[in-house]
Amino acid sequence: MYAPECKAEVTPSHHGHRSFSYTLEEHTKQAFGIMNQLRLSQQLCDVTLRVRYQDAPPADFQAHKVVLASSSPVFKAMFTTGLREQAMEVVPIEGIHPRVMERLIEFAYTASISVGEKCVVHVMNGAVMYQIDSVVKACCDFLVQQLDPSNAIGIANFAEQIGCTELHQRAREYIYMNFGEGGGGFNLSHCQLVTLISRDELNVRCESEVFHACINWVKYDCESRRLYVQALLQAVRCHALTPHFLQTQLQKCEILQSDARCKDYLAQIFQELTLHKPTPGMATRAPKVGQLIYTAGGYYRQSLSYLEAYNPCDGSWIRLADLQVPRSGLAGCVVGGLFYAVGGRNNSPEGNMDSNAMDCYNPMTNQWSPCAAMSVPRNRIGVGVIDGLIYAVGGSHGCVHHNSVERYEPDRDTWQLVAPMLTRRIGVGVAVLNRLLYAVGGFDGTDRLSSAECYYPERDEWRPIAPMQTIRSGAGKRWHGPCWAGTSICCTPTCCSMSPPGVCALNNCIYAMGGGYDGHTFLDSVECYDPATDTWTEVTHMTSGRSGVGVAITMEPCRKQIDPHACDC
Repeated sequence: MYAPECKAEVTPSHHGHRSFSYTLEEHTKQAFGIMNQLRLSQQLCDVTLRVRYQDAPPADFQAHKVVLASSSPVFKAMFTTGLREQAMEVVPIEGIHPRVMERLIEFAYTASISVGEKCVVHVMNGAVMYQIDSVVKACCDFLVQQLDPSNAIGIANFAEQIGCTELHQRAREYIYMNFGEGGGGFNLSHCQLVTLISRDELNVRCESEVFHACINWVKYDCESRRLYVQALLQAVRCHALTPHFLQTQLQKCEILQSDARCKDYLAQIFQELTLHKPTPGMATRAPKVGQLIYTAGGYYRQSLSYLEAYNPCDGSWIRLADLQVPRSGLAGCVVGGLFYAVGGRNNSPEGNMDSNAMDCYNPMTNQWSPCAAMSVPRNRIGVGVIDGLIYAVGGSHGCVHHNSVERYEPDRDTWQLVAPMLTRRIGVGVAVLNRLLYAVGGFDGTDRLSSAECYYPERDEWRPIAPMQTIRSGAGKRWHGPCWAGTSICCTPTCCSMSPPGVCALNNCIYAMGGGYDGHTFLDSVECYDPATDTWTEVTHMTSGRSGVGVAITMEPCRKQIDPHACDC
């Protein structure tokens, strides 16, 4: 008969005699197994826990004080610090269900516990009460895995009540990230709802989701909640709503019809938006989701079909689903988290063809889908987004240089011509600021331009603005968000001549990607501009040199959908 697995080590002593140390690896497990058998057969037990809980029938559990004390600091203090329970053979226990106490006792002997969805909250509460941290952690991990929009708020409230900081934080982060999916919020107090929707981290595709959540919360118990409408609306980022949305709500929302103060408040915001007044102090939502720089197409010897995403946090590139048709001179933009590749040209050995196409990439599925085509092909196009609508500005079709502009409505998948620019422009820089569309510089077919103009969507008209001090064309610079996207940046020059690079802004820095020609090839460098130091720094290289890429910023793609054979760059 062989002895259990053990470790023996022979060592010489100072006097020349040999000695050895012996360790039986399984001893602790075996010893606790024997103690559990003794507990189950009620042998050598020195305490009985008499558990009473509300309407549940009372239950007695025999155990060994030393085992309970080894598992729980509460039991250790109870049996070793002179408390009256130290001398008691029967200890009354209240505030915990008998079945929960039974599982905690079993864990003390076996280091194992099995908990289902229905009782995990009760077990965790008991483990917190008796400071059994390992069980608390296990329950916390289980509840985090069970989080969904219908239970996240309840779990967050529970975690706060029992003082479980980790679970409370994880549940709140889940609520912020999944707010748009709704569910479970009707039982919040108005203070809790205001606190929730005031968070910058709230993850919503559109502020209208927050507005609807507040209105639905009021409708759930209209009689008692109607008085909180104004406080809720002041927590909504109402200046991020579109004028059309506000107008619709002012006309049709039942809750607003009987609240003159709220109607006046929203009417004032509607007026400010339509008059294109700046909104200082309005913080934008900044959910903690990975934001990557997407680059589509471009030119290197011929037009490319690449779609790649750069992660500034770790410097990695991800190769994603290719464009269905290679294109360069295209523009990129994002609406509702979806990346749109607009216009451009397929420059290939088989011939050159300007494109009127627009394709939509979904980061959650890693797939492209075609959208309605523009009225004309547009190479070296500029794009801007106002109120979730995409404006395609200028560009060329062969030797025709456009001054025409058209607008795309994603919900209807339709394009509509709007007022043409005052000047024909290709390689035009486009920006949106305070819901106004700016077209800057470019080339009219004869001259490179310093002129600029501004489009007013309510009037459907373009007006000239002061020209730039320098003639500029084809720089392709674009900003992310309601900031300038001009064709130039008044700051320290980049390390190399880059025209036209793809340019975007992320995390308060400007990234210039590819473009230019150094006399031998198109540049593959990516440079980052820090406004605080007024310096450019080369941060990475694209997988190949190229110019004329479409660039925009949106969420990190779903890793499960990325082709496993398309390796990281």
